[in-house]
Amino acid sequence: MKKIIAILSIIIIVMLTLKTTDEVIIPSDSIRIRVIANSNNNYDQAIKQLVRNNIEGEITKLLIDAKDIDEARNIINDNLDKINFMVADILENNNYHLDYDVNFGYNLFPEKKYKGVVYEEGIYESLVVTIGGGKGDNWWCVLFPPLCMMESNDEDIEEIEYKSFIKEIIDKYF
Repeated sequence: MKKIIAILSIIIIVMLTLKTTDEVIIPSDSIRIRVIANSNNNYDQAIKQLVRNNIEGEITKLLIDAKDIDEARNIINDNLDKINFMVADILENNNYHLDYDVNFGYNLFPEKKYKGVVYEEGIYESLVVTIGGGKGDNWWCVLFPPLCMMESNDEDIEEIEYKSFIKEIIDKYF
């Protein structure tokens, strides 16, 4: 009986130690993206979403083969005109006649809580698109390394069921 209790104790300790987490840590060598809406009214937020979806998708394609942060910087810099034209087209096609600004450099980011992790406010290397007065809620993510794509993919997959071989043995015999 003592052996069974000892084995069960070891199994429980191992199971608790192997706990997995969804925590995503942003590397210090990263480039973020932020899109700031003109205001929080529904139309301004919808425009922000359109800009976000189009720009994020295009830049993600451009950066897919970037081997390091320097290459990612060069790709973004080389495509700033393209990004500006994309934003202008989205706004024009939606009869949205406000100014906008596209800035690639070091910019202020607000605190963000995502999947239980708090990302601190700070100045980060980033591509920031500000629409109109930039007084509305914003969206931000990490372009390089491509954590935005991981976030997008999380929404598209079904729930994953994790099984523990040890737990299956315990359930089977106890």
